[in-house]
Amino acid sequence: MASTKVARFPSPVGELLLLATEAGLVSVRFDTSRHAPPPAEDCEPDDGRGRAGETLARVRRQLEEYFAHRRTAFDLPLAPRGTPFQERVWSALRAIPYGTTSSYADLARRIGAPDAARAVGAANGKNPIPIIVPCHRVVGAHGELTGFGGGLERKRWLLAHEVSPELPLA
Repeated sequence: MASTKVARFPSPVGELLLLATEAGLVSVRFDTSRHAPPPAEDCEPDDGRGRAGETLARVRRQLEEYFAHRRTAFDLPLAPRGTPFQERVWSALRAIPYGTTSSYADLARRIGAPDAARAVGAANGKNPIPIIVPCHRVVGAHGELTGFGGGLERKRWLLAHEVSPELPLA
């Protein structure tokens, strides 16, 4: 198995741990991530070399642009690991436009599984690449904020950030 490069990224929503392989970005982790295991023993600090190093440099640059209100979509090689159903959900998440939200039921209909809102919610909760694969844009049926691996305060901040260019970066 290819080694995984790890980099830390200080952000307005706390430090993020970025993991990439030669195939692409595999994970963005908050310090409070529930579903992400700690970095594997085959992880090594990013040295900027190879495709993984190049990917991590692009991820950092694009996250900086996102947090500075200069980027609304990410263009990165992604390599999340999940079931085929999870990967369908994660792909559909990327189609939710910046500054908007979608419900779990809407997302289920979009992937052709209209009765699978709960399964969509579970897959959404296991998204290994939050922010870049915008699971924070999924809300409850009546617009209420629901679970988020980084915590509801971060979800609230990310949603507000996308609709308010004046939001301070603190």
